Amino acid sequence: MATAKEGQQPYYTLAEGVPLPRNDTTNQLLTGSGGGYVLLTNTQLIETLTHFSRERIPERSVHAKAAGARGYYEVTDDISDLTDAAFLNGIGTKPEVLSRISITGPEKGSADTVRDFRGFAIKFKTTEGNNDWVFNNHPVFFVRDPVKFPSLNRSHKKHPATSTQSADMFWDFHVNNQESIHALMFLFGDRGLPSSVRHTNAYSGNTYKFTKADGSYHYVRIHVISNQGTHYHTNSEAAQIAGTNPDHHILDLQDAINSGNFPSWNVYVQAIHPDDIAQAPINIFDMTKIWPHKQYPLRKAGRMVLDRNPQNWFAEIEQAAFSPSQMVPGIEPSPDPMLQARMFAYPDASRYRLGVNYQFLPTNAANAQVYCPTERDGFMNFTKNYAGDPNYVGSKLKPMRFSSKNQGLTQTVRVQDKQHRDKTEEAAPPSTEISKSHTLDHVYTSLPVVVASEADDIDFEQATALWHVMAKQDGAQLRFVNNLSAHLSDVTHKWIREEAYAMFAKVDSSLGEMVKKTTETKIEGNHAHPHRTAWH
Repeated sequence: MATAKEGQQPYYTLAEGVPLPRNDTTNQLLTGSGGGYVLLTNTQLIETLTHFSRERIPERSVHAKAAGARGYYEVTDDISDLTDAAFLNGIGTKPEVLSRISITGPEKGSADTVRDFRGFAIKFKTTEGNNDWVFNNHPVFFVRDPVKFPSLNRSHKKHPATSTQSADMFWDFHVNNQESIHALMFLFGDRGLPSSVRHTNAYSGNTYKFTKADGSYHYVRIHVISNQGTHYHTNSEAAQIAGTNPDHHILDLQDAINSGNFPSWNVYVQAIHPDDIAQAPINIFDMTKIWPHKQYPLRKAGRMVLDRNPQNWFAEIEQAAFSPSQMVPGIEPSPDPMLQARMFAYPDASRYRLGVNYQFLPTNAANAQVYCPTERDGFMNFTKNYAGDPNYVGSKLKPMRFSSKNQGLTQTVRVQDKQHRDKTEEAAPPSTEISKSHTLDHVYTSLPVVVASEADDIDFEQATALWHVMAKQDGAQLRFVNNLSAHLSDVTHKWIREEAYAMFAKVDSSLGEMVKKTTETKIEGNHAHPHRTAWH
């Protein structure tokens, strides 16, 4: 084995640079019987033990285990009519990217080959700051109301009494929140068990707003499509891999990159002009629905390539933080309730998990200049902390410049007091500017209202269409029924199973009958449940 030359070898030191002759010694008061009393004056021992107890940081509540790599995004096609975002414009533009592709429900030590949604996060380090895409490997999600998000994930995790997976909890949630039917059709279909992260697509699910400096904008859904194709495992294949190579997806990505077989994905967008919202067959801000491709065709934007493995997993992947709130000029949030809630929840989770200064960690730090002197101090601030620059707004002691970009359609209104404001509103003449206030994406209520999301017949239409697509794929419907029944057969409460059969009968009456017959046969025959080792 090759070793570094003696002059190039680093000297061993303690954490604050103190050199020591050895790294494997303790200070003791020896006894005549061979034992000894360890001294607390032994800094090396105390530093070693106390650091070991603090090596772990809080595990992510969801998306705890993942594969990850670095690479680049390259603009290949012109979408300048949709957005001014610098990293999406100019053929050949090539920002650095960091990607983390994860399972959702299981803990960090679980197997990779489980039937579950995959998270697909991408951090673009652009000239205008970081832009994060935090997507999933399916084009739809289980819920559209953010208040249900924690409950959804709890129902997919372990039972609070037994700390084991509970099919009863899983199905109790879904039969009572049936807007999830479309996502369930994806989950228990072939794509619910991808063979590797290289063979996984990513979809925004959420609707974003692409903007231009002239005030025009479009709503978009983003698709990141694998150039390796989409491959899947059967339940039995996944179970075997889970028991023999639980880190299969992580190793597969690393091995591919090490061999020079760099995986790549093409990026596409679907776009809707705000004037065309009324013609949409679905609520375009509902992430349980897809946008029909015939009506809203895919437009290619670029290509992402992953070509570098991390040099240190903890530093680069475990400490990586992604948030949908990270948007550069040219991209804005839409009236998508799930997106707006995620914009709060994701950075909040990172501040809890990594600390308030997580943005300064090298893996998260922007390549662009960062100057935000009103955000400073806090635990583990290892920057110069803006030295003596004013830490409040409105200072002229050290004036700063402001970008004219990223204003979108927002107008700055100066309000001094209520009396003045009322007089100004009374005297203000009607605006002569072009107004979008009558398009369906604008607020039409003057007071907040209480909103509850409940399933309706329209929630089953796309699920039915997907069932019919499966009919055209050799064996896909049968595999779906078997995958679904393998999980349902572990439900101990019969009434939950009956409600699940009724729910799938709304997709197609024959589907409900097939699922019931297959599931009850498994239970009556006391068959082995193949999902046990292939389900998180």
